[in-house]
Amino acid sequence: MKAKSISLGGKRFGLYISKEMIARRVRELGREINHDFEGKTLVLLCVLNGSFIFAADLIRSLKIDCEFQTISAKSYGDLMESSGGVEISGLGEGIIGGKDILIVEDIVDTGNTMAALVNFLEKLSPLSINICSLLHKPELLVNEINIKYLGFTIPPRFVVGYGLDCAGKGRQFPDIYALTGSDTK
Repeated sequence: MKAKSISLGGKRFGLYISKEMIARRVRELGREINHDFEGKTLVLLCVLNGSFIFAADLIRSLKIDCEFQTISAKSYGDLMESSGGVEISGLGEGIIGGKDILIVEDIVDTGNTMAALVNFLEKLSPLSINICSLLHKPELLVNEINIKYLGFTIPPRFVVGYGLDCAGKGRQFPDIYALTGSDTK
């Protein structure tokens, strides 16, 4: 039975996007990526920690030749909103030069993390850089980001589940839950 709400850190979260909706959209994104990169080798660059579940499901939907790498790009820490600064680490030398790169992200809100990551990766001379994000909060966007493959557009609500967390907790839920009550951000 699907939980209609969960509690994390004393905060209530209500069911927002079901695992069935997520699975259907991930399959659709996989078909789009398969079509666009047919005959090419793609490097999926999973942004840790939030996108690991999304990236795992996405790569299983791909039929094309692909490689898988991880990178850490943090701007939240244990906060519920972006700190504004971005720390990037974990990518080895020579992994992406001359290759088509697909950054797989859990959520783009301000765009600060993604802008910093794209800027960092461009210096490593990839053939192309595209972005695939499960979620996008366009109302919070500060940096213009081109998300080629997008799961869902959502309002500026704080969400957990399917890899997304609240101070490190809640990633394990197969559905996505949104913060309820008067403090929904």
